[in-house]
Amino acid sequence: MITTNKAIELEDKYGAHNYHPLPVVLAKGDGVYVWDPEGNQYFDFLSAYSAVNQGHCHPKITQALVDQAQTLTLTSRAFYNNVLGEYEQYITEYFGFDKILPMNTGAEGVETAIKVCRKWAYEKKGIAENDAQIIVCENNFHGRTTTVISFSNDEEARKNFGPYTPGFIKIPYNDTEALKEALKQPNVAGFLVEPIQGEAGVVVPDENFLAESAQLCKEADVLFIADEIQTGIARTGGLLAVCGNCTCSGHCEKQSTYVKPDILILGKALSGGAYPVSAILADDEVMDVIKPGQHGSTYGGNPLGCKVAMAALEVVKEENLSQNARKLGDLFRAEMQKLVDSNELFTKVRGRGLLNAVIINDTPESDTAWRFCVALKNNGLLAKPTHGNIIRFAPPLVMTEEQLLECVSIITKTLSEFKQ
Repeated sequence: MITTNKAIELEDKYGAHNYHPLPVVLAKGDGVYVWDPEGNQYFDFLSAYSAVNQGHCHPKITQALVDQAQTLTLTSRAFYNNVLGEYEQYITEYFGFDKILPMNTGAEGVETAIKVCRKWAYEKKGIAENDAQIIVCENNFHGRTTTVISFSNDEEARKNFGPYTPGFIKIPYNDTEALKEALKQPNVAGFLVEPIQGEAGVVVPDENFLAESAQLCKEADVLFIADEIQTGIARTGGLLAVCGNCTCSGHCEKQSTYVKPDILILGKALSGGAYPVSAILADDEVMDVIKPGQHGSTYGGNPLGCKVAMAALEVVKEENLSQNARKLGDLFRAEMQKLVDSNELFTKVRGRGLLNAVIINDTPESDTAWRFCVALKNNGLLAKPTHGNIIRFAPPLVMTEEQLLECVSIITKTLSEFKQ
């Protein structure tokens, strides 16, 4: 069996150094727990950036994967397969849209949404070809493709990867006045936004931001595009973050807090972390602009991914994961607020559902948050800093209250031992 040290050595020698992992090697996962090669157990408080909302190696999802893998894995879209249509009906009814365009990764989902938005602008709104503009928010994170980094203000992601793709207008996040002004610019086709900015440090907007933004877009005949790759699939206490205060585990347009996007982008937990599956969903008026040969993917809509995604979505409903995320998230933030109030290292806690973050009392350039995460690891809990002095806490949604309180105890113990 490969050891922790050997695994790290091999990655360092043979892999591109495009990540800076915490010094832990994971060899096994089950529910909220992961183990290293030496058998040490940890609570996973990152959930593969919210891809394993349903927990590691969920038996229902794993069984769906195994069963389909033994039957048929890939046909390409050159032919029909006997699973895709079933999946398309299931997911469109689940989220309340007419059509799905299946892809594989989150970044592909974002690129697909951008292409569909632009084509809609030219063919339905009447914008001249190549003139469409899409509004985005500062400090966004929608992936790392060339197009996406073109409208990022993260210099680590951008520098020396140009020339950049034009056609984007950046505005401050959570600023409807800035959106109003941007919508006055010519040739605006869409507004692409994360309902909660996860990678930026779990930045939660004002309660009315999404609803007001959607209404402004509707009045301006502009597509409202919600990137729910990280916030969706029950993570924030609703089926989607745009569901607001709705905790139902299925689509519910009757909820007054629900904001229906014109294009919805899903990924990560759409497969429970078992297989790369992403998608965009939209109604016919938008999706019908895509014709044969204009967009696609060899793996998009493959039978294996479709079966896994259906199982993953069934687990969300059957195990009431939205409700659990809402309840445990309230409890976690209350417990973290006690730590904020009683020590100087944590200055703020924020989040919704089980997507949360604490702000460390140091500069973004410091290594304090990193060292605190290493100390957490040594005490049996895995989390990761983002933006230097912010630690994101996002455990699998199958976590119990007892397990959550045990994790709070680990954080409290680590805080008492930590030397800044």
